[in-house]
Amino acid sequence: MLTILKPGSSVATVVLYLSTMYYNVYMTSISARIPDEDEEELRKVAELLDEDRSSTIRKALREGLEELRVRLAIEQYQSGNVSVNEAARIAGVSIAEWLEIARERNLTTQLQPEDIESDADSALEI
Repeated sequence: MLTILKPGSSVATVVLYLSTMYYNVYMTSISARIPDEDEEELRKVAELLDEDRSSTIRKALREGLEELRVRLAIEQYQSGNVSVNEAARIAGVSIAEWLEIARERNLTTQLQPEDIESDADSALEI
């Protein structure tokens, strides 16, 4: 559907139009079933944030996915399955950010010295 704004349209109309265009072009619509208690929690959090439920769901999903990536990277790193460089990639952060995460969480690794040398070489390339 093509909407043409008329000269003299209010600022609110233009903002609403641009917001609608942004969501239609850059966002995919999905649906999911959630338990009643989660729906109630969503309503409460949206109210606390003074946001609509869709905005709250997008924010929760984004933050949840970021945390899941970090958690997976931590598990893989601590088991010695991945290097610093690989853990940063899994977590979706820079090597410097990963090292900060590792420091904050007192992470240890089972990596071999050659793995650490490889990571150091990668860091020098950046």
